[in-house]
Amino acid sequence: MWRATVITIFPEMFPGPLGHSLAGKAAARKIWGLEAVDLRDFATDRHRTVDDTPAGGGPGMVMKADVLARAIDAVTGNEPPDPRPRLLTSPRGRPLTQARVAELAAGPGVVVVCGRFEGIDQRVIDGRDLEEISIGDYVLSGGELAAQVLVDACVRLLPGVMGKEESGAEESFSDDLLEYPHYTRPQVWEGHEIPAVLVSGDHGRVAAWRRAEAERLTRERRPDLWVRHASRPAAKNTTDG
Repeated sequence: MWRATVITIFPEMFPGPLGHSLAGKAAARKIWGLEAVDLRDFATDRHRTVDDTPAGGGPGMVMKADVLARAIDAVTGNEPPDPRPRLLTSPRGRPLTQARVAELAAGPGVVVVCGRFEGIDQRVIDGRDLEEISIGDYVLSGGELAAQVLVDACVRLLPGVMGKEESGAEESFSDDLLEYPHYTRPQVWEGHEIPAVLVSGDHGRVAAWRRAEAERLTRERRPDLWVRHASRPAAKNTTDG
């Protein structure tokens, strides 16, 4: 079973959306499991304090290294050590990509520390080898929503979660391309018809149209992805041909 453990000061936020749709059904079928660990359980004072003022001054509060380390150690253990990667949701982290999601989904699961306040003490990031991950160039109130996004992205790639294996093969970001447009009945809606090629019955033409549309959308909307896609050897043959 693929296992996700989330360390948070708001365990009541879980499973949240992870208890519904594909992720919820997969959890009910024991394809994956979720544990939400309350960070405050590892505080030692009567106020269950998990943060303190930043060294050097400044606004806000910083999550304490000693409390976080106790929580991480309790979750991961030492004999044998937990093989799951230790992740920290952070706006300064490396952007989460579909390729990284696929790597995480192929492993035993994840341990996710949900950042809060101004951040967490750098010493626990270094001392517990936390991989900082960002879901976008914006700031949330806390890392819980980011953790749910990360876990959902992984769970949907687990074997048996999606109905058809092809569902994940042609999605946005596969091969560094955005996904092509989709259509369904009715044939005509508000004067607009489904593109004729999609109802032609010619699977080769359909595949070529979808590829061309994916490339067009990527060039127009995500030139950064297009540069990466076009640098692939196979892509050069397609785009130059």
